Parts: sequence; structure tokens; C-alpha cells
Amino acid sequence: MPLIDKPLPELETYLGRNPRPADFDDYWQKALAELNQVKPEYTLTPSSKIVASYAECFDLVFKGVGGADIYAQYLRPKGAENAPILLQFHGYSANAGDWYEKLGYVAEGFCVASMDCRGQGGLSTDPGGVSGTTLNGHIVRGLEDPDPKKLLFRSIFLDTVQLARTIISFEETDENRLAVTGGSQGGALTLACAALEPRVKYAAAMFPFLCDYQRVWEMDLAKKAYEELSYYLRRRDPQHENVQAMFEKLGYIDIQHLAPRIQATTLFGTGLMDDVCPPSTQFAAYNRISAPKSMEIFPDFGHEALPGFQDKVFNFLMQVR
Repeated sequence: MPLIDKPLPELETYLGRNPRPADFDDYWQKALAELNQVKPEYTLTPSSKIVASYAECFDLVFKGVGGADIYAQYLRPKGAENAPILLQFHGYSANAGDWYEKLGYVAEGFCVASMDCRGQGGLSTDPGGVSGTTLNGHIVRGLEDPDPKKLLFRSIFLDTVQLARTIISFEETDENRLAVTGGSQGGALTLACAALEPRVKYAAAMFPFLCDYQRVWEMDLAKKAYEELSYYLRRRDPQHENVQAMFEKLGYIDIQHLAPRIQATTLFGTGLMDDVCPPSTQFAAYNRISAPKSMEIFPDFGHEALPGFQDKVFNFLMQVR
């Protein structure tokens, strides 16, 4: 079997390279405390984008930290009562996608919410003095601010929690049956949400992004989705005078350090030829999860559709019903 990373036996025990800030737990405790102060405002507007005989579809907008308006598609079965919840998160720079993709879960009784990440390819706002989106560059956004709370992914991780809290507040949903899923950036947000919202019961993540930044850079794979790491160092620290401080600061938004907080039953899908989100970075997070977990491994696949994995995800998430 060809390899771009460590042999599988080493992956199964790998615990990551990126440093964990000494005040990591305090950082996220304060972040959640800030989120608690955000007034739970939202609007729910019927959408005409798609018509299904068994579903009601809405444009949902809720308030996130920093005054952002966060958009999500929200679909529920007609006449829903005490329904399970599924939150979906998209890949880097993209958006919530097409409505029809959620209808299979709605047909099985789920209330489904699919969030647009702030400032990327969807409708969520990114307050920062101008209108419009930034699409990417979000990993390094806030690195040069003295206050690490300005890291943009801190806000995005908190948005996943606010989405969960918002959907849980709806009278048709059951807070005890909450599941989350996504791939790449969506996989990272799946894990972040499960780590920061303890009511998540099931989490399915396909090749999660935002894990073990230093390992990505050391593998010379700070390209494609991670290319902003190389861009930042070449433009802002060409002699690497502050490189270790950079990675330590990124440790606040490193999924591997949030992973021990996860209580949900967790499913991973990983391709061992992934040169976008290297397998070792995914294992760095997976190996730190102490909750019930399993990983589906695809030896010859990279950062692409993993044959049959979404079927496994569907069956896995049915357990929350």
C-alpha cells in the first residue's frame, strides 16, 4: 500500500505535534461564557427554494458572538414533534449546499440545520468593517492580534454551539437526540461542536480539517486548504523568528486539543492518501477521544468521496432516533 504519512500502526498511537497553550481550558471556558451573554435572537422565514410534500423549509438567521448574523438552512418534517436533530457543517470556503441533500434525513424524522460559516461562501456575515466575504485565510485571521480571542475560528466554533442551542430551543425538537456531521472543515466543526456542546450524542466526521497545524507544515503539506500557513510565514515571518509562537497560538483552535472534551459516540472516515488533511493530523484528534468511537479507513483514497462512507454515516446517525 502506498503511503504519504506514517505507517498505520504508528498512526494508531500518534498524539500530535502542535503545542497546546497552557491556558487552553480557561480560553474555552471564557469563550463559552462570552457566548452565554449573546442574546438568543433568531428569525425563521419560510423558504420557497424547494418544495417537498413531507418537509417545511426555512431560512434561519441567528446572532453569533461579535454581532454576526449567522445563516442556516432549516428543514423539519411536517407536524414534527419531539424530533431528533441533525446539524450539518460544510467544507472550507463553501456554503450549506443544496436543500435536497437534507431531505433524506427529514424523511426519517430529523429536523436538519445546515450552517453557512461566517465570511465564507454563504450568507452569514463576518463583521469587520466591510460588507462581503473573505472566503478563506481564516486559519491565520487574528494571529497578529495580541488577544487570542480574535482568532476567527474561535468565533466559528462558537457559532456551531449557538446553532445547536437555537435548534434545541424549538418546540418541535428533542434536545436529548442531537447529532452532528460534516466533512473536511465540516468534519472539524462537527468535532468542535461535539466538544463544546455536551448534549451532542452522535458525531460523524469525514477527514476533519484544522488538526495539528505544525505536523501539516512539517510534512510540507501547507498547501491547498492549509496554504495560508505557508503564505503567513513567507510574508510575515520569513526567518521563522516567531514560528513556535505562531503554532502555539494556533493551538487554541486545534481540534486535537478539543477532542478530549467529546462525549458523543464518534465516527471518523479517513483516507490514508489524503494530502490535504494528512491522516496523522486526523489521528491526532481521533486518538484523543475517550468516548465510544470508530474509524472507517480507506487505504487508497485521499481528500475525496469515500465510497460507501455516507451510507455508513446515515446508518450511524439513525441511532440517535
